[in-house]
Amino acid sequence: ARRVLREQQLVPLTVSAGRRTGHGEWGRRRALNGEQLALFTRLLGTLLKSGLALDDALTLLARQAGGQQIERIVLDVRARVLEGHTLEQALAAHDRSFPEVFRATIGAGERSRHLPLVLTELAGYIEARERLRQRVRLALLYPAVLCVTALLVVAGLLTYVVPEVVKVFADVGQRLPWATRALIAASEAARHHGLTALGLGAAAVWTMRRLCRRPAPRRALHALVLGLPVLGPLILQTEYGKFARTLGILLGGGVDMLDALTISAKAVPWLPLRDGLTEVVTQVREGAALGHALRETGRVPPLLSHLVTSGEQSGDLPRMLETAAEAFDQKTASALGFALGLFEPLLIFTMGALVLFVVVAILLPIFEMNQLV
Repeated sequence: ARRVLREQQLVPLTVSAGRRTGHGEWGRRRALNGEQLALFTRLLGTLLKSGLALDDALTLLARQAGGQQIERIVLDVRARVLEGHTLEQALAAHDRSFPEVFRATIGAGERSRHLPLVLTELAGYIEARERLRQRVRLALLYPAVLCVTALLVVAGLLTYVVPEVVKVFADVGQRLPWATRALIAASEAARHHGLTALGLGAAAVWTMRRLCRRPAPRRALHALVLGLPVLGPLILQTEYGKFARTLGILLGGGVDMLDALTISAKAVPWLPLRDGLTEVVTQVREGAALGHALRETGRVPPLLSHLVTSGEQSGDLPRMLETAAEAFDQKTASALGFALGLFEPLLIFTMGALVLFVVVAILLPIFEMNQLV
């Protein structure tokens, strides 16, 4: 609209808000997911590599996007580019869809005049990240279904089956076994206070989420999770792999070392790890080598610091960082498979033990009555 007014040599005197439709408000609120971001990046890199101008490529990309949400975002980015903004500045208007790391890499590609190559590398990175995320989701799907099934079975036994069976023992007149008494108490609690417990649990989760928005409680929770035996090392490998790949892409795109380190550190959500990487940035700014600074943190895996040192000595640091990221991805997949291999039998055993306890608690009074007879 601004461009059309300028072409007609008109100057707006007043601006008022228009009526917002529900669909438009939804479109502004939603952000691109990983698959849409990968599609945007891959298609834009391919179109620019074929020789199209940026505004023509964005126009064609909007037509091929395959969704109103991404089409609106792409057309808004194109309008800002036509107004004279760089692509990095145009993408910054949609910071929820295009992360800071993404925009910084795009800006480096624009400044070095290698934008198509940078977009291709970014697309590969996003696609690899999405593949890993999908693999983790699929690996966690079976345990999640098993957990939900176990909870539903236990809830059904306590709220429906056990009360009907207990009626048989109501007029026995003898002291019931401790297992039966415990089962009856659990059944009564589930029937009379189950909804209250669910409400309290939901309130506790909501309170914890609100509390963890503050830096100090969130840092304490992150430190606790990172200290867990199996989950902690898995998170460390995942996050340092993400850090290595992000840093490699930024350096390969021509971003300055300090800026690349700062942006890559911000991409790590776990606060104790981010604090260590922030210290790395400080040491590198003071003149230390990156490999030495990573080694001094004490939390960075030796593989990463060794490969970074080798990359600094050979002058091919981005490739070494990519090698480190691939190694961490493989270790993450192996650790995840090992953790799930331990968790699934444990979950099945726990579920079987609960069902066995219910059966034994019901059968014990029957056996005692038979002995009395």
